[in-house]
Amino acid sequence: MNNMQPPYSNSTPQMLVDHVNTALLAEIVNQLPFPVLLFAADGTLVMTNQAMLQDRYMPVPPLLVGRYNVLEEPFILHAGILPDIKRAFRGETVFLSDIHVPLAEIADRFSMPHSDLESLYQDITLFPVYCAVKKECCVAAMLINKSVYFGKREIARAQRWIENHCVERFDLDALARATGLSKAHFCRLFKRQTGLTAHDYFISCKVNLIKEKLMDKNITIAQAFAACGADYSGHYARVFKNKTGFSPSHYRSREQQALKQPRPMQQAGY
Repeated sequence: MNNMQPPYSNSTPQMLVDHVNTALLAEIVNQLPFPVLLFAADGTLVMTNQAMLQDRYMPVPPLLVGRYNVLEEPFILHAGILPDIKRAFRGETVFLSDIHVPLAEIADRFSMPHSDLESLYQDITLFPVYCAVKKECCVAAMLINKSVYFGKREIARAQRWIENHCVERFDLDALARATGLSKAHFCRLFKRQTGLTAHDYFISCKVNLIKEKLMDKNITIAQAFAACGADYSGHYARVFKNKTGFSPSHYRSREQQALKQPRPMQQAGY
């Protein structure tokens, strides 16, 4: 490692922090507004920033520093993303989208206390940081939470399955099979963990998807509904109004008008 040169690369000129001493590196990482983990060249966690410690979903306690190794993490091996992560240790900037992080499993393995938060999905950006003092390439991982799931692992899997299949017809049998539970047990467990029936959650996901599609002014309202597996002239038009309080056309005009309104300027206090 003593002969290692800074890993300059045409693909990572903006993200590479070159020749920083340890104290300055720690200060830079600590001031970033996003949760960040810093790994040594061998994959060992050597630092977390304040945003990581204060993250409401995934606070990484100091006790993991020096114990956790990203290159040996079982879920990373299982997900098949280890080769991508190793690219960051070779000097590349790497972006990983929608990565499932099994929080409860990690907490149990390290005997860490945790809430009923079961798992989450993150976008992860890894970039190399060359530390001149240690003469080695560290890797910083910046984490953005996307989807968060509470409760038992089977329910987290069910919620994800529903979100990925909400453009289709609701199929309770297929959903129960995806969780590995009997239909009756799944229905009871889902309602107890989420406060909703699986069908209610499915409807909520479909309505949210319709709302997103309605923001595309290049398609008609009927096309927006069709893209979500719904009939604008039928049942889902009524469901949409019941859930949002607006007809689809009123919702679209209202939201598009809101986008045109200038945001009020904040006045500085003196």
